Amino acid sequence: MNAKEYVAGLFDLTGHVGIVTGASRGLGLGQAKVLTDAGATVYNFSRSPHTEEEKIEGKLIDVLCDVTDYAAFEAELKRIIEKEGRLDFLVNNCGVTYKARAEEYPEEKIDQVLNVNLKTPLMLSRICYPYLKESEYAGRIVTISSMAAYMGFSGVLPYDMSKSGVLGLTRGLAEEWKNDNILVNSVAPGWFLTRLNAGMFEKNPDRKEAALGKPMLRRFGDPKEIGYMVLFLLSGASRYITGCDFPVDGGATAHGF
Repeated sequence: MNAKEYVAGLFDLTGHVGIVTGASRGLGLGQAKVLTDAGATVYNFSRSPHTEEEKIEGKLIDVLCDVTDYAAFEAELKRIIEKEGRLDFLVNNCGVTYKARAEEYPEEKIDQVLNVNLKTPLMLSRICYPYLKESEYAGRIVTISSMAAYMGFSGVLPYDMSKSGVLGLTRGLAEEWKNDNILVNSVAPGWFLTRLNAGMFEKNPDRKEAALGKPMLRRFGDPKEIGYMVLFLLSGASRYITGCDFPVDGGATAHGF
């Protein structure tokens, strides 16, 4: 076997079946593109389908579902199991935020942010658990955390709290399921240019300039660059890694002054 074949084999996900929540656009779609290119069949659990211009025929399958409706999620998952006969990975990508100072933050928004960003990854992981532990490749769970797990950001305190909690969720699940054939990790994105924040930066160039000053590499990430880390954590190259968080932030969390 030559080097090219060896590397390709490590990262080949042909035959793997899994879920990426919120893979209709942005970082989730970037991850789905990488995983499908590596051969995986990816089910996109989202309230909206991925757009026609981003269509990935055959390998990215839309499941229209509110991921906070756990009964609906479980029903759809059972249909996937009936069809595919397996589940190898779950990527908890969905997340929400709301901007307000701590003393003014509406209680219902606090509940929403903590529910979507922290409770839901736990609940979906629990629902997927009996199938993931049967994976011939070792079941994998990857949850998208954030630099907000390491750094304070003004005006989004519940988001900061929820993403810090993802690190605890990752370590706790990894410990509890260490003997159950499941590896659990998380990935912390930095600043990425998506359609969502491109409009914001267009209206506020100063904010864009400030964001570009954070990473050591002085550029925004491409959504596929999150996908490459997720691919690594789902691949045979990461069989001895669990309970860890991996910043993909261009050096932002390590940047001094």
